[in-house]
Amino acid sequence: MNKIMQENIEDLCKPALWRAVGAEFFGTLFLVLIGCGAIENNGVTNGVVQISLAFGLVYGSMVWCFNHVSGGHFNPAVSVAAMVCRRASVVRGILFIIAQCVGAIAGAGVLEGLSARPANSTSCVTAIQGSLTEAQGFGIELLITFILVFVVLASTDDKRNDLGGSAPLTIALAVVAGHLYAYQYTMASQNPARTFGPAVIQNNWVNHWVYWVGPIIGGLVAALMYEYVFAAGASFTRTKKFVLKHRKPAEKPKTQTNQEELNSSKAGLIEAPVPDSEGDAVVEMEKIDEEKKEEEAAQADTKVE
Repeated sequence: MNKIMQENIEDLCKPALWRAVGAEFFGTLFLVLIGCGAIENNGVTNGVVQISLAFGLVYGSMVWCFNHVSGGHFNPAVSVAAMVCRRASVVRGILFIIAQCVGAIAGAGVLEGLSARPANSTSCVTAIQGSLTEAQGFGIELLITFILVFVVLASTDDKRNDLGGSAPLTIALAVVAGHLYAYQYTMASQNPARTFGPAVIQNNWVNHWVYWVGPIIGGLVAALMYEYVFAAGASFTRTKKFVLKHRKPAEKPKTQTNQEELNSSKAGLIEAPVPDSEGDAVVEMEKIDEEKKEEEAAQADTKVE
């Protein structure tokens, strides 16, 4: 625990951390500005394919621009997964999530100022569509975020030597696929920050919990499954060690333990230490032999004289 605290404090003091926080802010700002802006262009609602491509391409572009600075998260679910996999410290992950949420608000605000939409338009606010229930929406957001986070972890795994393609493009395609499948169900957030920014600007919080709980749980499950089952360095031994480490051993109450010891001692089950008389006798015999040898040596010296 002390080691983890020390790592977080050291990370907090690094100038590169604040540079990375700025990268997460601007990356999420452009993600919300371009992606949500494609939903309704100048009062005209676009099709699912155009919206999906806009979100995917801007996400991949931002990863390409800022991957060397912050790792290109732009998504609280990805940051949580990075903390679980120890790819980011706790303090770094928390600051990233704050920067992503602030960047999303800024992006939604800029979009609101540049758009010609009616004042009561809520086209950028994510909401469950049609007759879908909140539980179903939760499941869909969990699923598509699981896929996104799993792809992010797999395409940025340093231990793999079979990756010859482009990681930003792979991540962009995962975002596009999620939107193509789920946009007509939940508007395919995959990202709590993307939902949070427009909700703050337009003060619309319909089904908001779905877009936080679903993606975060999906990201956590993806992180644990990839890191301990499918990663390049994963093994059964490592998985077993992780499970045993987080399993709390059962402890007997002290009163019960003391009572059992007392009963055992009364029944003669706990034996008192027995003095090692045999060992003492051996030591005494060795001393006598040494004294005899010394006397014989002294007598031999006298005869020689």
